[in-house]
Amino acid sequence: MIVTVFRSRLNAESQDEYQQSSARMSELAKGIAGYISHKGFTAADGERVTIVEFESEEGLWAWATHPEHVKAKKMGRQVFFSDYRVQVCSVIRDTAHRKPAMDRADA
Repeated sequence: MIVTVFRSRLNAESQDEYQQSSARMSELAKGIAGYISHKGFTAADGERVTIVEFESEEGLWAWATHPEHVKAKKMGRQVFFSDYRVQVCSVIRDTAHRKPAMDRADA
């Protein structure tokens, strides 16, 4: 599995335009072969973090080079973000635990 961690700070004046672009990129990513998931979070200090998972580097490459994504990345550099950092990682180990539904409080 390949995990991309995208950390950014959004320019306040471009929030509306960014939200539209972000929604479209989310829709596109889900259609790329090998896509697993993505989630975004915003910290109290305004830093945004998006975690994207693909099954392989091929899926990630297809996403990275998709024409609409290339255009959105350019907009990010020129308009949306005051700064950003992208880290692409190979998963070395993946361990998980989940209680059975009857033991969880939300069940």
